[in-house]
Amino acid sequence: MIAAVLYGKENLQIEEVSVPKISNGDVLVRVQAALTCGTDVKVFRRGYHARMIVPPALFGHELAGDIVAMGPDVKGFRIGQRVVAANSAPCLECFYCKRGNENLCDDLLFNNGAYAEYIRIPSRIVERNMYEIPSHVSYQDAALIEPLACVLRGLDETSIAKGDNVAVIGLGPIGLMFVRLAKAYGARVIAIGRRKAQLTRAAHMGADELLISGETDDTVQQVRELTAGRGADIAIEAVGHPDAWQTAVRLLRRGGTVNFFGGCPNDSHINMDTSLLHYSEITCKASFHHTPAHIRKALEFVSRQVITARDFVNRVEPLTNLLEVMRHLMSHNGHMKTAIIP
Repeated sequence: MIAAVLYGKENLQIEEVSVPKISNGDVLVRVQAALTCGTDVKVFRRGYHARMIVPPALFGHELAGDIVAMGPDVKGFRIGQRVVAANSAPCLECFYCKRGNENLCDDLLFNNGAYAEYIRIPSRIVERNMYEIPSHVSYQDAALIEPLACVLRGLDETSIAKGDNVAVIGLGPIGLMFVRLAKAYGARVIAIGRRKAQLTRAAHMGADELLISGETDDTVQQVRELTAGRGADIAIEAVGHPDAWQTAVRLLRRGGTVNFFGGCPNDSHINMDTSLLHYSEITCKASFHHTPAHIRKALEFVSRQVITARDFVNRVEPLTNLLEVMRHLMSHNGHMKTAIIP
């Protein structure tokens, strides 16, 4: 088969490799759509991901496709079935799993290889994190559930409630998912982005207020003016930059909650005003990855068409063009998703 293999920093090869062999509980899926992701772009730029992928390795993790082969121990699925598989599955036995933190599992199994004609879905993911695609849901829509599950978990961590003022910093695909879902939860959304095109997309997603990010003090003041002088109930950082993390804290009202969703480069540090945190009783949360429950919830949202691929995917390319796509995304920060069709 033809597949994308990551060898290191910006070293991605499209080459012929063996079709993955499956074991008793595994499934082989013919990939019908694989979506690009900001995490994939970071991995391409850096050449690795400490937890998810160590090169040389097959690449890509947002996918949907058809089952073409199954091990003899697989139950509940059939050849030809349209399925979407998450990129991980927890052990359900460790300290963290037993406390409901499956995303922090000591033995979290990751799976990569979506940018290929076929992908092996390991038995643990088949059992715990693979689902049939409803007949009215497209492959591209289904492939959105992995990042959507991460966003849903991020919102759950903030205890979002109807009527909350939610400020979202960063309007790439993830930030826009936060905008759309916060609106679905009944919040008033203040979208903060660097470019007019981002704000236009945020308005399409339902954002109530649109702000061009500038000097920190200006952004903080504008948010306060839009919230009766108090500040936002919830601030979402979807950039992954230390400066944006610090700005997000200052956007909050007393008693507010910030979610540091965007992952910063390794060895990043921020300075926090302890008086602000203490006397304003600010809650700081960070979100990593997803759980099987959030994957199921994401599939439900997609099935109800709260989120659709047409809102996030603006290019369709063959697998042979993936290197060009990655270079384009790397030089166009915040760009939308591309659907790779092997």
